[in-house]
Amino acid sequence: MARFPSEAWFKEVQEVYNSDSSLHTGGGGACETTAAFKVGDECYRIVFEGHQCLEIRSASEAELASPETDFIIEMAPELWKAMVENIQEHGAAHDDQTLNSIDLRQDDSIAYSPEDDQARQDLFYRFNQNFQDFFDASSRVETTFD
Repeated sequence: MARFPSEAWFKEVQEVYNSDSSLHTGGGGACETTAAFKVGDECYRIVFEGHQCLEIRSASEAELASPETDFIIEMAPELWKAMVENIQEHGAAHDDQTLNSIDLRQDDSIAYSPEDDQARQDLFYRFNQNFQDFFDASSRVETTFD
């Protein structure tokens, strides 16, 4: 059973996501971006190309700030946990637990460009459903929390 957040957990989600084409619905399915997830002090870098999540790995804050990162999705650990628990319970994000609905409830966007580049930050909105589909794949990953 994988712990959220951890590289092992994200890799299990990646395996589920990549192996099931029914999860590739967002934006016509194609997604071209390098993004990051920040969960408290833990950081993960993710690369999407076409219909696949090519890479996901732990990263340092300095790596997230590199010009290669289009945007970072950062939420408080309790928001991440609530979303993942909701996905585990319902098979996909339900009600107000989607990335989009969480973003809309915050004073500031949960996504930002480390380069302060609005066009790159907007990729979060363009590919939002792809990222939600990725997280919805976690419904098939046995998960524990700290």
